Amino acid sequence: MQQQAATIDLNLEAQFCFALYSTTLALGKIYSPILAGLGLTYPQYLVMLVLWQEDGLTVRALGDQLHLNSGTLTPMLKRMEQAGLVRRSRDKKDERLVRTELTQAGRNLRPHAVGIPCAIAAATGVPVDRLVQLKDELEGIRQALEADEAGAVGYSP
Repeated sequence: MQQQAATIDLNLEAQFCFALYSTTLALGKIYSPILAGLGLTYPQYLVMLVLWQEDGLTVRALGDQLHLNSGTLTPMLKRMEQAGLVRRSRDKKDERLVRTELTQAGRNLRPHAVGIPCAIAAATGVPVDRLVQLKDELEGIRQALEADEAGAVGYSP
C-alpha cells in the first residue's frame, strides 16, 4: 500500500508545483500580446511596475523587490536602457551603487498600462476578491519557501 501512495503522489497532475508552473505559462500567453503592444516583455513590465511606484531605486533595491539577482536584472536593464525606457547612473553619494530611473518615454508608458491588471483579472474568470486572496496565499507560500533555504525541510532521498 505504501508503494501505491508514493506512485499516486508522483503523478504530474497531483503536483502543486506543476499546477503553479502551467498556470504561469498560461498567464504568460495572455500577457505576451498585451505587453508586446507596449514593447515590453513580462519581466520588463515588472521592472516598470516597480519604477512607476518608486523611481530612482538602486539595482539592488529593484532586485530585492522583484526577487531577482543582479546577474539577471543587469542585462535586462541594459536592454531597457537601449530601448530608451530607463537610465542607469552611479549614485552621487556612493559610487558603488547604480540607480535606475525612468526616462520620459518610460513614464509615458504608464497610462497605456493602466488597464492591464483588469484585463488579466477578467481573463482568469476569477472574481477580483478571490484573486487578491490567492495572491496573498501565494505570497505566504513564497515566504515559507524563502525561509527554508536548505531546501525541503528534512527531506533526504
